[in-house]
Amino acid sequence: MRFDLVDAVLYLGQDRVATLKQVSAAEEYLADHFPTFPVLPGVLMLEAMVQAARLLVSEDEGGPFVLGSVRALKYGRIVQPGDSLRVEVVSMARGTDGSAEFKGEACVVGPDGVERGTAASGRFTLRAVRVAPAAVGSAA
Repeated sequence: MRFDLVDAVLYLGQDRVATLKQVSAAEEYLADHFPTFPVLPGVLMLEAMVQAARLLVSEDEGGPFVLGSVRALKYGRIVQPGDSLRVEVVSMARGTDGSAEFKGEACVVGPDGVERGTAASGRFTLRAVRVAPAAVGSAA
């Protein structure tokens, strides 16, 4: 199952991106998280930051890129159907191995357009996908 967690790009610069995700009651994952009090799962808040960060790196730089590591991830406010998740990601550094380090923050914006606080924030690294070499003598 693929989750598209960038509905709109609000700003895209060389080292910074801001995106928006409208959280709808129709989102599949809300049916199980939680049936009587649906909230956006924390792991999907992180995935929204990762998807935004991918807009700052090019596959020409050795991608496609996947999540490599996460540090200092903190969760704050909950995000419910009707809310929006405004994600801002800033590029921090590039590693000699081609990895890219980012600082991200996801804020809750209520249905009235008023920002209600930070839902998630932290640092994370994207790295190129590692493909294992084919085993010698394996059937194709």
